[in-house]
Amino acid sequence: MPAETTKPTRKPGGWSAVRQHLTTWDPAALLALVKDLYEAAAANRDFIQARCQADESGGEVLEKYRGKIVEQFFPTRGFGKLKLGEARKAIRDYRKATGNLPGTAELLMTYVENGTSFTREYGDIDERFYRSVESALNELAVLLRGEARELYPAFSGRLASVEQMSDSIGWGFDEFVADVVGRLEEDLGGPEASPASRPST
Repeated sequence: MPAETTKPTRKPGGWSAVRQHLTTWDPAALLALVKDLYEAAAANRDFIQARCQADESGGEVLEKYRGKIVEQFFPTRGFGKLKLGEARKAIRDYRKATGNLPGTAELLMTYVENGTSFTREYGDIDERFYRSVESALNELAVLLRGEARELYPAFSGRLASVEQMSDSIGWGFDEFVADVVGRLEEDLGGPEASPASRPST
């Protein structure tokens, strides 16, 4: 006779319990809670500010998240620490806070550009590094093929520049970039793309 299986029980608490509790609060108490969260940590402040400016595709909020990415590659002082997880987290946090596709695409492009510039300047890195940059490029390509399709003309020139920068870089990185950028241009380029967005020949 097979052993009887039991369904895992949910731990007490969790978001559903918190949510049920918060529905009893008045607006003033909720506002005070948000204020406390805002003051408790820099990450909370960034998230709340981004949520309040979710419809803006540029500006101070986007630049703050962009700075978190650039800092890992080309900090103001010293050398990049390449904490890639923190840079990718900045992109995820921005998208979660705002849902803003143009801003998200810009941050992914920033990650790819800085990653490619870093290896071009400092030489061969490691497989983890290249897989991370490839993952960001692939995520950008998915956005441009889908929800953010109309943004492709604004990024095509920058993608072409990344392809040129990646030439002769090892670990198969140059081939990956050329393949992704080439297929995007095949599928999305054409008369409808703005000539101003294309690289000069």
